[in-house]
Amino acid sequence: MSRYWPTISLLVVLAGLGGYLYLVEFPVKQREEKQETAQKQLLPFPETAITGLSITTAQGLIEIRLTEPGKWSIVAPLRTEADTREVQALVRALVTGTVTRTLEDQTTQLGPFGLESPVTTLTVTAGTRQDTISIGDSGPLSNTLYVLRKSDHRILLTSLAPKDFVNKSLMTFRRKELLKFVQNDIERVRLTYPTTEIVIYNMAKDKPKPLWKIRYPIEAEADQNEVRSLMFRLEDLKALGIIDPGPERDSMAKTLTTPKVKVTLHTAAGDQSVRLYRPDPQKGEAIAETGPDAPLYRINPGLIKDLTKDLFLLQDKRLFGLDYTDVAMLSVKTRDQEYVLINQNGEWVLEDQPMEKVSQEVTDLFVSRVANLPAEERVMKQSAPLAPYGLLSPAAEFVATAKDGKATGKLTLGSQSGNLLYATGQRIPGLFQVRPDLLTQIPSKTELLGKMPSGTPSGH
Repeated sequence: MSRYWPTISLLVVLAGLGGYLYLVEFPVKQREEKQETAQKQLLPFPETAITGLSITTAQGLIEIRLTEPGKWSIVAPLRTEADTREVQALVRALVTGTVTRTLEDQTTQLGPFGLESPVTTLTVTAGTRQDTISIGDSGPLSNTLYVLRKSDHRILLTSLAPKDFVNKSLMTFRRKELLKFVQNDIERVRLTYPTTEIVIYNMAKDKPKPLWKIRYPIEAEADQNEVRSLMFRLEDLKALGIIDPGPERDSMAKTLTTPKVKVTLHTAAGDQSVRLYRPDPQKGEAIAETGPDAPLYRINPGLIKDLTKDLFLLQDKRLFGLDYTDVAMLSVKTRDQEYVLINQNGEWVLEDQPMEKVSQEVTDLFVSRVANLPAEERVMKQSAPLAPYGLLSPAAEFVATAKDGKATGKLTLGSQSGNLLYATGQRIPGLFQVRPDLLTQIPSKTELLGKMPSGTPSGH
């Protein structure tokens, strides 16, 4: 037994050392680390605890309060909704700001650090607690600021970035979006112009992605990309300046007669609308109005052009008139060849060679190109004499019958003008111009049957 005593003694010593480290050293080290971290933090409370901000600049005092979770409001010098993103960005910058150096001398002069007349003073409220931070000059490194912390009257060099705290005004923190919505929640959009109106419905409400359709002044499929672009423009409709109710607003309102466009968004929760005006085109000024008692908003004049959409731009500009998945039979006629493709139970065959195996990949790609060819420009709204545009003896003509046997599709390609071809189609009446690529992408029968001569380039 005696030979084990050294081992047992060693184990006892190690256990005692472990207990000492666990009970004494580690907690002390953790406390020191926690204290060091706390000393480095600029503010003593977390972001989630902050309930109010007072911001004093050369322009005056701005009071901001958290009125409900995630929603900030300005309560002074006026009561209005705050720009939540701007307020949260400021709060986040404050709580993530750290102290990189403390000037220990309590008698240090404030002047050399820009703290005698600070550019901004922020009082941060977290429930019953408060601290005030005065913002001074930039530090020796980029994106650093000298600040004075009121709670311990210390001058600190911090990691705060000047862009987050300098040149902030009341306008910075005011809500600037004129409309607040989620695209999926929109039931319909109404665009009212001085001489016409366009109404677009969301046919896929409550689904992940809206599906837009024009219901007035015509029933037509919408150009999904164009309508989405329109909705993004509405989301970006922001005020550059705000004219609050008062004499200036009253005076400006008298100059607003007929709006260039009125946009109304209809949702289950209610409607929102905005009218856009150009009271004096010479000044290049544009004004938006959301209601008779609301402020007037100065906006970028270019937004009026973005929101003044021609019906043609908003509608589906594919000329053919059938989705390629609906095509049961497609007749192809060019100046060099002519054939008919038939879709039998999901398989393409040539009408005059039904037993021959057709390349499904080549045919699918070709039919989709015919069906999806969009108009680039509109030449005339109504039908025109065809001869001057090469459409009496067309370069190519495609005619289709749908799987239901009723609907049809048609696309006719004429002569070239510049970089575009003249064309007509089933979906939209009128004369248009399209890209000429399709003319070089029409496969021959040989290519459809997968018997392309060796060395012939693919992608026709």
